[in-house]
Amino acid sequence: MITRKKWQLVLITVSIIFLYLLLHNKKTAKTSTTIVIYNRIPKTGSTTFANAIAYDLYDVNNFHVLHLNMTKNRQIMSLPDQQFFIQNITRWSERLPAFYHGHVAFIDFQRFGVANPIYINLVREPLERLLSHYYFLRYGDNYRIGLKRSRSGNNETFDDCFARGGKDCDMKQMWVQIPYFCGHFHFCTEVGSKLALETAKRNVLEKYLLVGLTSRMRDMIGMLEVTVPEFFKGALSHFDGLDENRSHLRYTKKKIAPNDQTLSMIKRNEVYKMERELYDFIEELFDAVFKKATNGTSNANDLIKIGPQFHFEKIKPL
Repeated sequence: MITRKKWQLVLITVSIIFLYLLLHNKKTAKTSTTIVIYNRIPKTGSTTFANAIAYDLYDVNNFHVLHLNMTKNRQIMSLPDQQFFIQNITRWSERLPAFYHGHVAFIDFQRFGVANPIYINLVREPLERLLSHYYFLRYGDNYRIGLKRSRSGNNETFDDCFARGGKDCDMKQMWVQIPYFCGHFHFCTEVGSKLALETAKRNVLEKYLLVGLTSRMRDMIGMLEVTVPEFFKGALSHFDGLDENRSHLRYTKKKIAPNDQTLSMIKRNEVYKMERELYDFIEELFDAVFKKATNGTSNANDLIKIGPQFHFEKIKPL
C-alpha cells in the first residue's frame, strides 16, 4: 500500500521532471541563429515580397520579421550606426532566427569582424523602375488608397518632364540599384561612378545568396524555398495560392509609356547604360543558377521535385 507521503514524493518527482523537460524544450526549440537581410530596393515589388511571403510565413516557419526604418528615408548609415546595427541584431537572441527588410544599402558585416548574414534582393529593369516611381509620386498605387503622394495633382507626363529637363525624370534619379548593392562607401552614391558599378557586381557575386528579378519573382521564391527552407518552406505553393491583389501589391495606378524619342535619348545615357549593365549581369547570373537548379527545365515547380544530386559513400568507420 502506497502511503500519502510516498504519493507526494512521486508527484514532486514527476513535477520536477516535467518542469525540466519543459524548460529544456524551450531552450532547444529555437536553436537557429540564422539572419536573412532583404535590403529592398524601392519599386521592385518589395512590398509584395515582404508582405505576401515573409509576413505570411513567419508563424508557419517559426522566425521573426523586423522592418528596418531608415530616418528621413536615407539609404546609408554612418559607420557607428552600422556597428551598432550589426552588434544589435546578431546578439538579439530573443529575435532569432530573423528576417530583416528595409530600404538600406548593403552593409558588409565582415568589415566589423562578423560573418555576413544571408543577403537576398530583387532588381527591376532600370527604366521600368524609374517610370514606376515617377508615376507613383503622382497617382499613388493600390496599396494605400486615398493617400496623397508628393506630386499629387501634377499630371505632367514623363516625356514632357524629360523634354524640359525636370528633376523627377533626371537620369540621376535612375542611380538607385547600383548604390544599393555597392554599399556605404562614399563613391557608391556618386552618379556615374565606374568603381560603384564594379563594387556592386562584386558584392552581388560574393556577398548575396540570391538576387532575383521582379519579372521573375515566382522563380526567386521557388529558389529560396529550396535554398533557405528554414524561412521559405512552402513559399511557392503559398504564393501560387494568393489572389491577384495580394500577389501584386503596390501597383501604380497610372503609367504612360515614354515615346520613341525619349527612349532613344535615355538608352544613350551613361547612367542608364551602367544601371542596365548591372541589371543584365544579375539577370544572366540568376538565369544560370535557376537553370542549373531545375536541371535545365527552367520550371519553378521542378525545384521542389528534384532531390539532391549527390550522395555519400566509403564512410569509415561504420
